[in-house]
Amino acid sequence: MMRRLGPYAAALLAVAVSVGACAKKKPEPAPAPPPAAAVPPTTPVAPPPPPAPPPAPGPAAPTEDEIFNSKSLDQLNAEKPLAVVYFALDSTELTPEARAILQKNFEWMKRWPSTKVLAEGHADSRGTNEYNLALGERRADAVRDYLTGLGVATDRITVVSKGEEQPTCTEETESCWQRNRRGQFIITAK
Repeated sequence: MMRRLGPYAAALLAVAVSVGACAKKKPEPAPAPPPAAAVPPTTPVAPPPPPAPPPAPGPAAPTEDEIFNSKSLDQLNAEKPLAVVYFALDSTELTPEARAILQKNFEWMKRWPSTKVLAEGHADSRGTNEYNLALGERRADAVRDYLTGLGVATDRITVVSKGEEQPTCTEETESCWQRNRRGQFIITAK
């Protein structure tokens, strides 16, 4: 093949081959080391602490019986668990509302069978003292009789008439007199 190219072409080819054989390849630059901040820490990681033991159970909440037994009679009476019933003028008849109240009072007395109560009968200031004392007693009897009819033992209820002597209201108005015509309860034993 060299015969065909001629002397100049052959010389040129020889120079190109020798230059190419002598040329060195430039090496690729080495990658730069990562910055110091990017280097992960080499401190050992401590293992997680063991799980904490479950908290000790607190004291048990007191039962309803324990709460009841811890209260004094004054505390119980201040809470007024037994509601007051009201009467019409010169009447000892229990209204449907009064019967509903006495039913709730019965449920309370049934729940606390060791309790004893004093049923007080009251009257407003109209009428003589003797008449009002007798009316108060009949009102207290009506309250007691209704509760014993529901099942409360007779010996758990004592009755007393207060007549007009302990009014809850002292104004001379019908609304005030209505509040004084009542049967109310005081817890005397638990």
